[in-house]
Amino acid sequence: MTKDWLKNIYGFKSVVATVLVAFPLALSAQDEPQKHNNSDKALIEAPITQSEDKVSQLDPAELMPKPSHGIASRYIARIFSDLHYSQPSIRNNDNLSAEILEKYIDILDSNKSYFTQKDINEFNRYRTMIDNNIISGQLKPAYDIYRIFQSRWQERYDYALSLLDKPFDFEKDETYTFDREDKAWPQNEKELNELWRKRVKADALSLILADKSWDETKEVLTKRYKMAERRMAQNKSEDVFEYFMNAFALTIEPHATYFSPREAENFDIEMKLSLEGIGAVLQVDDVYTKINKLVTGAPAAKSKQLKVGDRIVGVGQEDSKIQDVIGWRLDDVVDLIRGEAGSKVRLQILPKEEVIAGETKEVVLTREKVKLEELSAKSKTIEINQDGKTLTFGVIDIPKFYVDWDAKYNKQLPDYKSTSKDVAKFIREFDKQNLDGLIIDLRNNGGGALDEAIELTGLFIDHGPVVLQRDSRNRVRVHPDVEHGTVYDGPLAVLVNGGSASASEIFAGAIQDYGRGLIIGEQTFGKGTVQTLRDLNHFRGLLDSELGQLKLTTSKFYRVSGETTQHRGVVPDIDYPSAFSREDFGESSYDNALPWDTIKQANFTPVNEVNGFVEALRQKHLQRRQKSKEFEYLEEDIQVYMDKKNDKSISLNKKKRKAEIEKNKAKRLARINQRLKDRGMEPVKDLKDFDETIFEDDDFKLDETGNILADFIKLKNSKKLAEHNQK
Repeated sequence: MTKDWLKNIYGFKSVVATVLVAFPLALSAQDEPQKHNNSDKALIEAPITQSEDKVSQLDPAELMPKPSHGIASRYIARIFSDLHYSQPSIRNNDNLSAEILEKYIDILDSNKSYFTQKDINEFNRYRTMIDNNIISGQLKPAYDIYRIFQSRWQERYDYALSLLDKPFDFEKDETYTFDREDKAWPQNEKELNELWRKRVKADALSLILADKSWDETKEVLTKRYKMAERRMAQNKSEDVFEYFMNAFALTIEPHATYFSPREAENFDIEMKLSLEGIGAVLQVDDVYTKINKLVTGAPAAKSKQLKVGDRIVGVGQEDSKIQDVIGWRLDDVVDLIRGEAGSKVRLQILPKEEVIAGETKEVVLTREKVKLEELSAKSKTIEINQDGKTLTFGVIDIPKFYVDWDAKYNKQLPDYKSTSKDVAKFIREFDKQNLDGLIIDLRNNGGGALDEAIELTGLFIDHGPVVLQRDSRNRVRVHPDVEHGTVYDGPLAVLVNGGSASASEIFAGAIQDYGRGLIIGEQTFGKGTVQTLRDLNHFRGLLDSELGQLKLTTSKFYRVSGETTQHRGVVPDIDYPSAFSREDFGESSYDNALPWDTIKQANFTPVNEVNGFVEALRQKHLQRRQKSKEFEYLEEDIQVYMDKKNDKSISLNKKKRKAEIEKNKAKRLARINQRLKDRGMEPVKDLKDFDETIFEDDDFKLDETGNILADFIKLKNSKKLAEHNQK
């Protein structure tokens, strides 16, 4: 299944990369363009038939590969073969070729709404040729397929516009299946027309339910569909090459990405400059701009009104009218959202859990620069009352693993800022308060500096290996904590969730393997790979054109137990309910993710402080959970999410859709009022009257983690007392 962040048919935007070192690589004679036999040549040069080529009005040169693309393709194939962790065999690999073709088609038309089965049958002529085409730099088949896609796109939107001549009958009982990923390809144009009739009707119903008149609805949709046609017509040769190379890269593994020269330049700017704006990483899924990631400490995350998966359907400035952005290119949407720190932007949001004809909401954000302090670790204390006794725990929230690289490595200053130094400072402050235990909160910590994960682990273990790293030649490097002694040796819990990834998993895995603390929460993301960025311009010789950059996986992380963090992540000792299954979220949900495996464990000495208590602690937690209103609400929300997740169609009957929306609003209002009642507060009559920040400080998962740690302290003290009495 192609993940959402890949589906960008307007301008492929990849997310994230770890920049390491790029170096020149000489090409051998075998990297010269390969000769094809006459039958292959005929296949490559023969055009695919189309009923009506509506792209012929465009400049044909804009949809043909450039010489630089052929050379870049050869370099990319060589780099993957020689440097990628899995060292894939590309030449004469028919299975790989077929997968690349399928991935390319999936990137272009993941929802099976443009191509017909006849088109797919035509494309299958290339099924066993793609691998050698990439090696030789013969890219015409990819461009032929794209030209058909562009033609089908324009045909579909021309048809969509024709449907706006008269209003739809919203009293008729019919449904629209909006998620077609697992459906068969439409057999012919008649089936496509019926699919698009319902799609346009669903778009119209969404606006009608937002109290638009038919004339207003027609105006909005006309602008939207014409914008989609214009944006598609603006795609150039470089865009097509980027789509195709990413189809190849992502067939190898999900973190591989090709950056065109334009995207490489944007990426370099983002890596060097401070963040300014709302702090959201965006992607395109068909005609929608979706939130792929929220930057910790930035306005979008701090507002607590946005979440990953929400769709931005409109953008306006502080005092301007909100502009409909459905069908826009991603970079144009980004341009509207970006702005100077201190200015306001208004976003019209279609929440993740809402269907396409669902209710939207407006979110107003003030743009700002994301300061290093916002991303730094923070400390606080919480009190847990059990059996008439109050325990006080220190809590350290670590949003990412950071370090001032320049101060530490270049200037070698002793007072550089880093995660481990900040946490050590907090622990020393806690020591003065004689606290009963410590909780490290790694929820939604996506990783960061490897060295900091190692040094943070060293604060809690005496010394020894922390993580192992294996490269494509099976060479294993041990990353140890070399300093003897600890900064903290008391009761410890680490709180994680599905957003805890990479360096977070290294730390949590080491704490668990050493038996040093309790790992509590949700199964972590499962990213146990290391990526390197290669600049293709280092390989270009005398070529004047820019070639872009390639991100690929070069090594894999393993815990000291010998298990990789890849794919499975870290499984908590005591788990909390999660709305996301491993098929939907995390590394294991990606196509072609590198597998979980094991190597020889490191030479380490566990302290086993918690291992004998886990089952008893789990039972105490479950007893509390059965009586907890918040956990009950959580499980209800999970069930609602699962029901909606499995429902891939909506009613196109206005009364039914309106009733569904009102029912959902009533449920949400009832939940809010129940929570207000639980807190002894007055209920609200309308969702518009509810201040979402009221529950901002309610963190029942953190509180329950404190309860589990209190249970652990009590059990451990009881065991010590029993051992003392036996003596």
